[in-house]
Parts: sequence; structure tokens; C-alpha cells
Amino acid sequence: QVQVVESGGGLVQPGGSLRLSCTASLSIFRFYGMAWYRQAPGKPRELVAHITSGGSTNYAASVKGRFTMSRDSAKNTLYLQMNSLKPEDTAVYYCNANHSGGSYWGQGTQVTVSS
Repeated sequence: QVQVVESGGGLVQPGGSLRLSCTASLSIFRFYGMAWYRQAPGKPRELVAHITSGGSTNYAASVKGRFTMSRDSAKNTLYLQMNSLKPEDTAVYYCNANHSGGSYWGQGTQVTVSS
């Protein structure tokens, strides 16, 4: 059973930074794509950032220039570095990984940006 587990969320002041981690139960290069999504209260889940197995990335317009993905293959982990955080970034952040066997989601990690 493929599993992905997020961590790193928390409470941060506006302008602050957080780094989220998504650790998979198998090599992240076995996924043809991985992504971060977020869902704020009362809003639909939205794509934040996506990376292919080859390393091509794309970011939502609302986070471009502030958020950056990176990977550590030795740790089977995808990261999301979030800088210059805004109150509107408050949401539950989910990791998604797509594999030939299916699409897998983590349980989510809460990010709250507030003074």
C-alpha cells in the first residue's frame, strides 16, 4: 500500500516562512507526478504546485515567486518551502502522488497565517 505523509504545518505570522514535507513509502521517482494542494474553510481544494518525475514544475499564480518545491530522493521526500506567507495562505495542505497503481493523498497538515 502506497502511503504519503505530510508534516511541517503550524502557526506563523504574516511574512513568515514554513517548510512542508511529504514523505512517501516508496521512491518518489516512481511517481510520475507529485503535487501540493490546499483547502481553506468553505472553499474547494486547489492546486498549489506540481512536479513531474523529470523535475518540471508549475505553480499557482497566487504562490508563484513565494513557494518553491524541492525533492530529496534519499529521504523519499518532497518539500514545499513557503516564504512571505499571507493570511490567505491559511488552509489544510495536502500532498498528492500519482503512481501507475493510483492517486494517493496524505492526511493533510494545517497551515495558519495570523498575527
